[in-house]
Parts: sequence; C-alpha cells; structure tokens
Amino acid sequence: MNADSRADSPAASAAIELIHVTKRFGDRVILNDVNLAIARGRTTALLGPSGTGKSTLLRLATGLLAPERGRVKTLGIDVFAASKSEVLALRRRMGMLFQDNALFGSLTVFDNVAFPLRRVARVNETIVRQRVAALLSMVGLPDVGDRTPDRLSGGQRKRIALARAIALEPELVLFDEPTSGLDPQTSASIDQLIRDTQQRLGITFVVITHDVESARLIADDVGMLDNGVVRVFGSRESVWASTDPVVRSFLDRVPVQQ
Repeated sequence: MNADSRADSPAASAAIELIHVTKRFGDRVILNDVNLAIARGRTTALLGPSGTGKSTLLRLATGLLAPERGRVKTLGIDVFAASKSEVLALRRRMGMLFQDNALFGSLTVFDNVAFPLRRVARVNETIVRQRVAALLSMVGLPDVGDRTPDRLSGGQRKRIALARAIALEPELVLFDEPTSGLDPQTSASIDQLIRDTQQRLGITFVVITHDVESARLIADDVGMLDNGVVRVFGSRESVWASTDPVVRSFLDRVPVQQ
C-alpha cells in the first residue's frame, strides 16, 4: 500500500513533498512511486527497517541524490528544477544532525558550533560568541566550549551536534538516527532535548529512526517506509492505532521470521 496522506496539513504548506518519486540503486528499487507531504512547524518521524529508503529520502530532500522519476519540493523549492545557486541557498535554510555527529575532532566545541556562523554566514565575531554561548546553554552544556569532542560523552556530542545544526536558525532540521548507539537513559535525554527544542523554536524537524519508542515520544506525525513505499503516514496517534499487520509488527517489535 502506498500512502498518499498529507498528515494534518495541505501539500501547499509542506516542508518536504515527494510527488510520484521513484529512486533505484542499480536494479534495486528503494522508493517506488512515493507520494508524501511533511508538514511545516512539526516533528515528523520516519520509521522503517534498515534499507527501506529513510536516509535516501533525506538525501533527495537536500538535492544530494536525484530520483529516476518524480519531483521533490523542499521548503517550496522544486529541488531538481532549481539552479545550483538556488539549491545552495536552500541548504542554508536547513540544518542536519548526522548519525555520527560529524564534529571536527581538531576543533573545540565552541569552534564546532561557531563553524557555520563563521564560514557560511560570516557574521561578526562578537555575534558569534553571543550566539554560541546561547546555543550551548540551550542544549544544556554551557561550560564545555573549550573542550574537544573526544572529551565528551556520546550524549554530549549529540547535544553539540544539535547546537551546530540550529546555529543558522534554519527552517528545517533533518536528523539521521539521533539516538543510534546511545544507552536508554541517554537516548531518553536526547528525545527530550529534541522535543523541547522544536517546541521552543517552532521549526520543522524530520527524524529518521528505527527507534520506535523515540518516535513515539518526539513525533507529532509518523510515517513508516516498507519495501519502497510509505506504508502508513499520519498523526502519531493514528499510526499507533493502525491495524495494518506490517505496521503493527514493526511497532510491536515482533521478530522477523527467518
């Protein structure tokens, strides 16, 4: 079943919209005629087994991958009809939190968070210092600016990566498995941080995850990808109430038959 749902928001106001998108790697179909609209100003979690196209969807939204067929719109921009300069400008309106955090090991925490402000926005150094201090406080780590990432715990590195992702005040932040590799308590603290940050800033968060409990805690809307299609998409409550056997099997963590 290929869902053509639009959550609770019309496609016209979507942060990300896929219109009949097909993406292949060789003979393997990753996304098959997918229609999806992700609402602005909400947290959307995209669930699904490994290899079902969740990360591919993010790369399509940023213009890093092109579909074989269909259109991708991000923040109102038709990504693959736009010029290179328009796509670069679009990416400046987006933040990204990578699964491995992608922090620069040779830079201090302060300089990691300051990097997009200095290199992309090229703002005044006084403003950089004010902004970084505010961001470190927002993520609960006001006193670690002089440390390097190797002196931080996994959860602390995730918090610093989030601070950097929102440094340019983006309209849309993409998260790739934000709780991967973290213990349950640390995962819960990152879930809380994501939820609190989105509510405070009111921007759009899209979270790729296979962590069902994390999705339940942070998401307003939830989608599940399975075998190249969006199996279900809607409010968290409606997805958790689904009677689709494939959806229920995933949400209830039923073992896969070998």
